[in-house]
Amino acid sequence: MRYALFATTALLLGAPGLVALAPSAVAQNVALDVRVDRLEKEMRAVQRKVFPAGAPLEAEINRPATSAPPPGTPSSSPVADLTARVGALESQLASMTGQVEENSFKIRQLEEAFNKYKAEQQSRAEFVAPPPVRPSTPAADPAAAAPKPTPGTNGAASDARKAAVAAVERPSTGDAAADAYSYGYRLWDAKFYPEAQSQLKATVDKYGTASVASRAANLLGRAYLDDGKPALASVTFYENYQKRPKGDRAADSLAWLGEALIQLKKPADACKVYAELEQVYGASLSASQRGMMDKGRAKAKCS
Repeated sequence: MRYALFATTALLLGAPGLVALAPSAVAQNVALDVRVDRLEKEMRAVQRKVFPAGAPLEAEINRPATSAPPPGTPSSSPVADLTARVGALESQLASMTGQVEENSFKIRQLEEAFNKYKAEQQSRAEFVAPPPVRPSTPAADPAAAAPKPTPGTNGAASDARKAAVAAVERPSTGDAAADAYSYGYRLWDAKFYPEAQSQLKATVDKYGTASVASRAANLLGRAYLDDGKPALASVTFYENYQKRPKGDRAADSLAWLGEALIQLKKPADACKVYAELEQVYGASLSASQRGMMDKGRAKAKCS
């Protein structure tokens, strides 16, 4: 249809020479249509990678502003202008696709490194060294050599702790998940770290899909960290971020993960965590979260 219209116009205008050029113009238009169709398909593929939730991908190539050419300068044809614009779009699409692939590769590397690190820390946490074997002296009386504890000392301390823990009020608001977390928080705030760890772990296990799970898991990691267990804390923080990336405390868990890695003498890994924190949550970080990240980067000497 384009060819017929072009040829008819050329005949009506009395320019037979244009008829010979019509097939070339038609071929150029067909080639452009093919390229545009391919670009649309590739753009949709990139959109699915960059916006998995289905957000629209806005075009970033606009038609450049044109100015009137100086007298005597031959003007370019519309087909040539369109070809140049399609070429620019292809170039930007190739750059965008390369960036997506590079980001995906970096994320896979980070996940593999953390999975390996998680396995190492879990195996270390589960290992309990046996007590040293002391040679016995035949002439010595084992009963006499053993230290005699002060009567009632250990029992009294244990009873006092139990009483103090029992004094921590259990909330009862009717929201079982929130009450479980709140009780764990009160135990942690009172510095009863082992009891808080037990309560918060039970909360995460039971209410792992509830909205409170992100807060409970993050506080569990902090209870481990405050109790001098950075290995368990690092695993807990990373799992909370990995399983609940949109949770209330996902960004906090990444920030605290960096701190746990610094305590484990792994500053390079901590720097990777801070880079991930900046990349994923940079625009939404609170002042306290950003301050913690900046302080951690300084301690880890991140470049």
